This record gives sequence, structure tokens and C-alpha cells, in this order.
Amino acid sequence: MQSNQLDLIPILMQLGLAAGFVLVTIIVSGFLGPKKASKNKDVNFECGIESFGNARVPFNVRYFLVAILFVLFDVEVIFMYPWAVNFMELGWEGLYKMGIFMFLLIIGLLYEFKKKGLEFE
Repeated sequence: MQSNQLDLIPILMQLGLAAGFVLVTIIVSGFLGPKKASKNKDVNFECGIESFGNARVPFNVRYFLVAILFVLFDVEVIFMYPWAVNFMELGWEGLYKMGIFMFLLIIGLLYEFKKKGLEFE
């Protein structure tokens, strides 16, 4: 299969269209958006509570570990769905490969349990 530079034209057109849409949307919203500023509008609002203190307070790393684990197991489900749909066509080879995939994920989960990454104090 031969390819040439003309095959890239649809991709470049789509990138140009997306960038143009973003640019036009930003410019038009600047012109059409409301411009009335008031003291009440400029006040920070978060759940009805006045903010206090520094916004750059460090978070506990465990929050990020839980978030990463959540993403990891979401990706696991994303990979398992097509496998389950094509289970009969993949046969024993597909079952073997999914077994390896699940084994590696379980090893990662056991490592997290060992490091106590899911326990909050």
C-alpha cells in the first residue's frame, strides 16, 4: 500500500477546521458576551461559602493515587468490553491474552493494597 502527501490533506483540513472553530468561538464570545462588571459579580463563589486562606495548599498524594487507580480500572473496563463482545471469535488465544491482562492488573491492585494507597487516615 503506497501513500503520499495527498493522503494527509483530510487530516490537515480537520485540524484546521477544529482550530478555526475554537478561534472563531473565542473571538465571537468576546464581542457578544456581557461586559457589565459589578462588585457582586466579581466575588468568588464556591458553594455559598466565602473563600479564605491560600489556594495553593498542598493536597495529600493519596487523592491522586485513588484518581489514578480509578482511571486504570476504567481503562480495564474499556478493554474488556470489546473482548467480551468478540469472545467466541477470539477463542482460547483471546482468553489467554485477557488472562495475562487481568493478571497484571491484579498484581497492580495487590501492590496498591500492600503500599496502603487506598487507606485514608
